[in-house]
Amino acid sequence: MAKRTTTCLCGLPAPYADCCGSLHAGRTSATTAEQLMRSRYSAFVVRDAAYLLRSWSSATRPPELHLDDDLEWTGLEILSSTGGSPFHTEGTVEFRATYKADGTPGDQHENSRFIRENGSWVYVEPQGR
Repeated sequence: MAKRTTTCLCGLPAPYADCCGSLHAGRTSATTAEQLMRSRYSAFVVRDAAYLLRSWSSATRPPELHLDDDLEWTGLEILSSTGGSPFHTEGTVEFRATYKADGTPGDQHENSRFIRENGSWVYVEPQGR
């Protein structure tokens, strides 16, 4: 029998199915920029390119997304955020995501910009572009 996890892939203390998995499946929508950031990280972990594209701004979304088979995401740390609450229309989330590429550890540090598009939070691009 499979063990039910009590921590989502994004690091929050909830099972994946009730946390990011619910967003990936379209059962719920992100209410904050940070929640969307966490769900996008989890989508990279589970290799859900369709969700990543759906949660990307139409102004900056690439036509397709190819995920690297040799990259294993291993952790997410939210460093700071500005705006991005249920009452805002834009926000930023600074994060550090750790990974292993062909077994070699690394990290990605980014301050991501998010906006509301048609009422839903979407990723735009790294801040400063």
